[in-house]
Amino acid sequence: MATRGRPREFDRTAALERAMELFWEKGFEGTSMSDLTSAMGIGSTSLYAAFGCKDELFREAVEHYGQSAGAEIWAAVTAADSAYGAVESFLMTTARAFTRGDCPTGCMIVLSALHVNGATDALRADLVDKREANTAELAEILSRGIGTGEIPSTADVSAIARFYVTVQQGMSIQARDGADRATLERIARSALAAWQPLVSAV
Repeated sequence: MATRGRPREFDRTAALERAMELFWEKGFEGTSMSDLTSAMGIGSTSLYAAFGCKDELFREAVEHYGQSAGAEIWAAVTAADSAYGAVESFLMTTARAFTRGDCPTGCMIVLSALHVNGATDALRADLVDKREANTAELAEILSRGIGTGEIPSTADVSAIARFYVTVQQGMSIQARDGADRATLERIARSALAAWQPLVSAV
């Protein structure tokens, strides 16, 4: 009779959460394998068995971020009942989420792998794709405002979406540099003041 393997002696989800927070705080390159095993409370053999290599662990951590900490912002966006409300929710929820205090500041998708150095090109490309997908999703939400008459048909919703995503990415860096929620909310309100000129531009 075959002998069953020993069950894993750790909570995989909790370990992934700790890895996510470490990558989020220190970035991919700044996080060593010893950092990961220490934070996750497991040995390197268990880490490789459960998650594969560091790259695979990072990708899974990014997906976990999108389903957990990162989901708050997009839930607020999709719940809005107008295009302007979607952008307002996008920025104001960002101000709160990026400065929560119980997790690293800023956005993991923006901050965790910015530099091109050959070794991380594929990981960075994955994050670029995710950022582009976020821009496209916001543009799609804004395009519905054309159908309802909230936004003129001459408006470039893709450009408007990219503008507000760029503001949000800047808020991520500001948060990492120490800006508090009130500061980010002031940035958000300044960007929202550009809404009417943006949607009215031909």
